[in-house]
Amino acid sequence: MKKIVNRQTVEHVARTARLSLLDKEKKEMESDLNEILGAFRVLDKAPVKELEPSFHPVPMQDALREDAVENGFSPAMALGNTEHKERGFYKGPKAI
Repeated sequence: MKKIVNRQTVEHVARTARLSLLDKEKKEMESDLNEILGAFRVLDKAPVKELEPSFHPVPMQDALREDAVENGFSPAMALGNTEHKERGFYKGPKAI
């Protein structure tokens, strides 16, 4: 298996990520990263047909309904259960 990641690459990535790795950890990381990249090399060799990209494998359709006009609350009914009202509006705490 061809090595792609070497000790210098692991040290550079560790510095960039502000990680302090021991020598043993650097060696393990180098081995692990090479193994992971080796698995991707195998996937790169897999035959692939040229198809149109599939953003949604299942056809999607909007689930919207038509708008329906409904009667809302009158201002008197909307403000009927609050003590905190002033000139036809809800009155909240003072904000600066």
